[in-house]
Amino acid sequence: MTDNQREWIRARDELVREIKSLGFPEELGMQIAKQLGSPKAMSRMMGYLVNVRPRSAELIVDEMLAICSDIDRWRDKKACEDANAKYNELLYYGLNSDE
Repeated sequence: MTDNQREWIRARDELVREIKSLGFPEELGMQIAKQLGSPKAMSRMMGYLVNVRPRSAELIVDEMLAICSDIDRWRDKKACEDANAKYNELLYYGLNSDE
């Protein structure tokens, strides 16, 4: 098992434990962790759970969707920045016969 896998499992277990402590089923925590997909996103969700202490599953799922949306927006932004950099390079250097 790699360090990344261990970190993911630790973040998942911590998230599931917190969701269970709020009175929700373990399965909800497992699905939330799966959808979030990364320890950093799970850490953001933990911050929400600890500070807000939501009383409904809908609020938890809504926050998960908001976090996922932020991640998607960030990925889109990075892809656009990369494409823009390549386009600017093309404008500056022109087409290269090696490519």
